[in-house]
Amino acid sequence: MRWLEVEFQGHKYRVPAVKRQGRLWFHWRGETHVMDSSGAARRTTGAASSARSGVIAAPMPGKVTRVSVSRGDLVKRGQMLVVMEAMKMEYTLEADCDGRVEEVRIQAGQQVALGEVLVRVVDV
Repeated sequence: MRWLEVEFQGHKYRVPAVKRQGRLWFHWRGETHVMDSSGAARRTTGAASSARSGVIAAPMPGKVTRVSVSRGDLVKRGQMLVVMEAMKMEYTLEADCDGRVEEVRIQAGQQVALGEVLVRVVDV
């Protein structure tokens, strides 16, 4: 693991970071960020890492520690669906829309890859 210094509003913070596939991944203030080789950073927290609403994908490689929903469950936007562990930190992945859980592709204890689809939620 590496450490990254983040400057925000004149204050410096030291955050854990990991380098994967030529990108630097770090978690800060509840969000996961990716920095490419150009130095440009982008936010990829939870469902925001997916291009489509209702598709909850892994924002980084890690281990699933808890799955809080099952197929058929009704969920509300912002409801916790999955908890992951990566870079010695826990990440809560939330529903990005109201709907019904159509598919749960993972279980607790499973290792997941960056971008792997974990849960699908569809409108009801």
